[in-house]
Amino acid sequence: MNGIVKARPSKALVIAAFAAIYLIWGSTYLAILIAIRTIPPLLMAGMRFSVAGALLLAWCLIKGERLPDRRSILRIAFSGLLLLFIGNGAVTWVEQYLPSGLAAIIVATVPLWFVVLDRRQWSFHFSNRQIIAGLCIGFAGVVLLFAGKGTAGLFTDHMKTISLLVLVASNICWTVGSLYAKYRHIEGSTLMKVALQMLVAGAALFLLGFLLREHEGFRLSAVTGASLLALAYLIVMGSLVAYLAYMWLLSVRPAALVGTYAYVNPVVAVLLGWLIVQEQVSTQQAVGLGVIMIGLAVVNLSKKS
Repeated sequence: MNGIVKARPSKALVIAAFAAIYLIWGSTYLAILIAIRTIPPLLMAGMRFSVAGALLLAWCLIKGERLPDRRSILRIAFSGLLLLFIGNGAVTWVEQYLPSGLAAIIVATVPLWFVVLDRRQWSFHFSNRQIIAGLCIGFAGVVLLFAGKGTAGLFTDHMKTISLLVLVASNICWTVGSLYAKYRHIEGSTLMKVALQMLVAGAALFLLGFLLREHEGFRLSAVTGASLLALAYLIVMGSLVAYLAYMWLLSVRPAALVGTYAYVNPVVAVLLGWLIVQEQVSTQQAVGLGVIMIGLAVVNLSKKS
């Protein structure tokens, strides 16, 4: 999206970008679940971001862009570690132990973290009753989903409990990384910054995967066609299309509004999980999904937003 950012971006472009982070990112939870069936999670995430980052960097260099200065590269690397290594890498890792729909539901708390942590917008967030009301309604929907039958045994299973805590911590890191990328002036185009973020995160994920010995017992011959297709989808749609849309939206819209993608993602993730891999959806969870959509509408209809 280099060269697209304007003082007043096209309404159609903004809508398309929101559609990408709402719908495509919602489908990536299922794609991750399918990919890690035959590829170790951290190594899979490392492949995803390394390939996507290499493609973006090559495109930037072909267009004649130069690498940013050393300070900017360090800042880009820091945001990449928060957003992709911790934020997204944790989602990939926990899907070994949690249903894809439940993982998306937990990530739905991200808009609340944006409101709490975005100090520059506190005067706006906490004075706009409609935004507060929408966020509270959305959170109520998350509570309904979380209380559904699909969470049975969550706190009695050791690894599921650890996964829950890891995912909550990753939400905070994702929010901090997003705000850092939004407010910190960093040299370079959006494409260049995203490319470097992905390469740094990919290298870190590979390193952690090898430290945890994920490579032991892994055989390329055991990787299924479905896992390869899911990995390709994550690279192209999840990383190149949706993540670029997200980074661009952060530069042209309030972070809390951009963060509302986390309210729609569970809807998409739970429905796809139910349709494709038969993850159970209770009546209570269905009601929760509806409440989340109402909260999203309230936030988006805020007069100032």
